[in-house]
Amino acid sequence: MIRVRGRVRCLGLPVVWGAAAVTYKLACPLAQQTGLPARIVTSAVFFAVGTGLILHARRSLTRELRQLRRVAGAAQNALLRPPPSHVDGLDVAAVQVSAERGAAIGGDLYEVAATEHGVRVVMGDVRGHGIGALGTVCAVLGCFREAAHDEKDLGGVLRRLERALERHLRQEHPTGDLEEFVTLLLVEIRGDGEILALNCGHPWPYRLRGTDVEQLAAGDPYPPLGLFPLPDTALPTVGLGRLRFGDGLFLHTDGAQDARDARGRFFPLQAVLEGAARYEPRTPRSVLAKVATALHHHTRGEPADDIALLLLTNSRRAPLGDRGTGCHAPAAGDAPVAPR
Repeated sequence: MIRVRGRVRCLGLPVVWGAAAVTYKLACPLAQQTGLPARIVTSAVFFAVGTGLILHARRSLTRELRQLRRVAGAAQNALLRPPPSHVDGLDVAAVQVSAERGAAIGGDLYEVAATEHGVRVVMGDVRGHGIGALGTVCAVLGCFREAAHDEKDLGGVLRRLERALERHLRQEHPTGDLEEFVTLLLVEIRGDGEILALNCGHPWPYRLRGTDVEQLAAGDPYPPLGLFPLPDTALPTVGLGRLRFGDGLFLHTDGAQDARDARGRFFPLQAVLEGAARYEPRTPRSVLAKVATALHHHTRGEPADDIALLLLTNSRRAPLGDRGTGCHAPAAGDAPVAPR
């Protein structure tokens, strides 16, 4: 009933304009004359009617477009919701850039979850980009949000993600005629700052320590999920060192490091990070803002692939997760870092 009333209101003005035009043509004596003045008046009447109809249609389309954008924005925020700015002693910031114009999200995914096992993070990249990858992004993120709390180790989380992806692909492509996969980086930051990771074909993260930027590569990663099954044996995590007070952990998708300029040159990600780390005050948002701005200039605002950036900074002098008497001593074995 509400939809019917809305359609009647939308059609009301065009009907009135049309009725006025028909009435003028049939009932007005001036419309029956063939002289030049009569033709000018008739043309002006119909021009006014046509203009009114066009303006009404434009306003209606604009209202519908605004409503669609509000709905799409709410759906996108529910799917890839912005991470909280502070999670269990970590300051967090994220940036998402879709390669498809008009979309706020695409084939990249990330999530940060504070669990009893530590702060767990996923950063992933679905094959392809844009709106077409949203179904896979939804399947992987939905599974991670449950498995991050349920599984005792990252190996269990990764196996859950693999099963969720398999189910999704069977439902979406029952004939198996489409090759789709996801690169994933799973990270666990424990209460003492220790960093553990499992990598499935994804770029390794960078650690920002003062003005030093180092990529924390720890051996060869597993293949991307969906290409080959994970091994039946245990999936041991790899250690990436420790996140001390003031350190930052920078995660990204390959859309950042593979971005090219008009001359085909790759984006100098590490050099840009090093430059961003020198600015004060250094916060996750300020660092990501500088990286995102440099990416925008490098690609002229038209990246060829989706880009996701995530930065977590240890803002607690005490070990993460310490909720004791408020002592702020650095973790054992870590040299103190000057606060920023």
